[in-house]
Amino acid sequence: DRFLDELEAMSPAAFAPEVGASGMRSSSRDALNTLVERFNAVAGSLSPDQLSTLADELTSVDKLLLGEPILARHLAEATGETAAKQQMLARLLGTKVGPNTLEVLNTAVSVRWSRTGDLIDAIEHIARLALLVRAERENKADEVAEQLFRFDRVLTTEPRLTALLSDFSRPGEERVSLLRNVLDRAGGANPTASALLAQTVELLRGERADDAVEDLAELAVAHRGEIVAEVAAAAELTDAQRRRLTAVLTRIYHHPVSVQLNVEPELLGGLSVAVGDEVIDGTLSSRLTAAAIKLPD
Repeated sequence: DRFLDELEAMSPAAFAPEVGASGMRSSSRDALNTLVERFNAVAGSLSPDQLSTLADELTSVDKLLLGEPILARHLAEATGETAAKQQMLARLLGTKVGPNTLEVLNTAVSVRWSRTGDLIDAIEHIARLALLVRAERENKADEVAEQLFRFDRVLTTEPRLTALLSDFSRPGEERVSLLRNVLDRAGGANPTASALLAQTVELLRGERADDAVEDLAELAVAHRGEIVAEVAAAAELTDAQRRRLTAVLTRIYHHPVSVQLNVEPELLGGLSVAVGDEVIDGTLSSRLTAAAIKLPD
């Protein structure tokens, strides 16, 4: 409670979360915004099952582009004729994907990307959004986000599992099979959370599995209009403490906050709060360390 009192005395801070466009140049950011707008228009009339189909088909297209870099480069070229690229998509995919997927892809190849990888990232982003919209429609958004963060914490404490899921020498199907076995042994997961994790693991292309899952979990929260506060505490917070912390952080950052708590007994007391790159460390262990440094020899 003392740390919460100190937090309440802090001045408000601006925070602008990045969603899906991290590392992209301005032209790709604009392209992604256009693509998301098209997805939103398409998704408005889709059923939950149709949203899952859209996600699955976009994931398959991403796998195709990852395996065919020349095709991916051609579709992402800013100088290419849009009509010609859309005709190519129709020839290649017309019988393999539905009209909703083709409509999203037609938009994807009609906008300007700074680099080929941005097109692939954007298609994956829309595939994720399709599943997150499904969770929202089924009133499971909170459950899905919580399970994604829980699995992220599992990966943080299980480096061997992270290494196996990140092993690019193994086919994506094998890594997804391992993921599903782990989830089953843990008692299962919400089908949408499981699909999001499988999609993410299968499309890994250089990044670590734990980093990718963390990004996924943060996207799930951002999609609800919130930002993530990673909170470490020596013990579980009471419901009243959690509500107060959420309210204080929301005031500080001018943004709704999702508190993700990790219990670390070695902290002894107090809290550590991380929002983006900002860390507020009010743990007893850090204060004792600081006090020890100041003691004379």
